[in-house]
Amino acid sequence: MQARMSHPAMVVPDAMDALQAVGASVGNGGLSPRTIELVNLRVSQINGCATCLEGHARSAKQHGETDERLSVVAGWRHAPYFTDAERAAFALAEAMTRLSDQPEPVTDAIWDEVDRNYDESQRAALVLAIANINLWNRLNVATRQLAGSWAP
Repeated sequence: MQARMSHPAMVVPDAMDALQAVGASVGNGGLSPRTIELVNLRVSQINGCATCLEGHARSAKQHGETDERLSVVAGWRHAPYFTDAERAAFALAEAMTRLSDQPEPVTDAIWDEVDRNYDESQRAALVLAIANINLWNRLNVATRQLAGSWAP
């Protein structure tokens, strides 16, 4: 298996800087890096982005995430390891990633849980984080970027 092309963000001038700027902004929104990485991992599982799965699992571990929790992210509803806030983030991540699966994908119930667990800055960062990882997943999957190919 090989990539279909060089990464689009490396081909289009200034694209990588712009995409990385969004990620940096998300990091300034008050969410814990572990929450961001867990959300990135869950969205990447849904989208089947091996490149992001590898990178975000590695990054989550660097931020202190455990193998026990990482191994059950896809089954978060049935695992006792996650906080109410993390569960709210996972529910929002799934809803925003699967927009066409429901007539109203981000229900009031999902949003109310997010609202209960995060302040406005954190909610904004969470929405941006989910949108951003979906963008990266789509770029990587469409152009068949390979897991591990980015690593030094």
